Amino acid sequence: MEITHQDTEHLRRLLERPEQRIVILSHTNPDGDAVGSSLAWSTVLRNMGHRVTCIVPNRYPYFLDWMPDIGEIVIFKADEEGRAARAIDEADILFCLDFNAISRLEILSDTIERNTTAKRVLIDHHLAPAPGFDLLFSYPDASSTCFVVYALIERLFGTQAITREMAEGLYVGMMTDTGNFSFSFLTPALYRAVAVLAETGIDIPSLHNNVYNAYTEGRARLFGYAINRKMEVIENGTVAYMSLMEHEMRRFQFQQGDSEGFVNYPLTIKKMKMSAMFLAHRKFIRISLRSRGDVDVNLFARKYFNGGGHRNAAGGKSYVSMEETIARFVESVREFAEEGGLGA
Repeated sequence: MEITHQDTEHLRRLLERPEQRIVILSHTNPDGDAVGSSLAWSTVLRNMGHRVTCIVPNRYPYFLDWMPDIGEIVIFKADEEGRAARAIDEADILFCLDFNAISRLEILSDTIERNTTAKRVLIDHHLAPAPGFDLLFSYPDASSTCFVVYALIERLFGTQAITREMAEGLYVGMMTDTGNFSFSFLTPALYRAVAVLAETGIDIPSLHNNVYNAYTEGRARLFGYAINRKMEVIENGTVAYMSLMEHEMRRFQFQQGDSEGFVNYPLTIKKMKMSAMFLAHRKFIRISLRSRGDVDVNLFARKYFNGGGHRNAAGGKSYVSMEETIARFVESVREFAEEGGLGA
């Protein structure tokens, strides 16, 4: 990841006028990286004297409730007072964190498009950013958006500007987007950043415990049900998929974030190369894809499900029934394998 001096100075000039109205946006179904990067970056901007509002389209997972200042995030879907819409309409700058296209904001997209005068700055690590941004810090070779935010803080202010509270958010994003530092661009620079965060005094075991050991009993039982009853294996044991309907999730008192990580589990099987999770929503089916090594699920998602993401972690949507979606997936996997997409 190489942040240029030109882009850094462009950002510095953009922020030099004091008391600007700034909105930080992140994607639908915000995860640890989205929330952690938003909270850390909002602290940076407030320390510069700007008025900042963090907005997400819908609720973040309950196991992130403990994060410092998370109560300041405005959830658009639950915002009956219209605070989010007003902040967006009045914004001088819109920072877009952890997504590569305005469409990823879903229910928020139309509201964003109303403001045609605000500068738009992208800070992200997904492939193929969409046009329409005034300044891009887009690095697909970065492990997380939190790592990009860390690098920007380092370039603009030095690491001494990182407080313990900021470090907690940045660490959570780095940890969760790398599967607890087990995949995705585990570079020496990333570990040097983690060392700096540790030096602020963060309690790393507690952060891990707060995120990974704070689920409900319902979530544990749902996971067992999904693995035991709903996991199917195809392509000679190299591809697995699971599906959950709304009534199945309700049976286990499903909460936002409960299915996070389910799609990764089949990859613990020795022969497995690719895994998929299908979650039914009222109007569509959300598809999560994971893979090992050179199996490119970003390519698969783009080709078959109008989605995208990273080489080993991507997603998409389907607007037909679950039965039709699974049938299409099975056929697509067969075609993908015939074209060499699953390797030897």
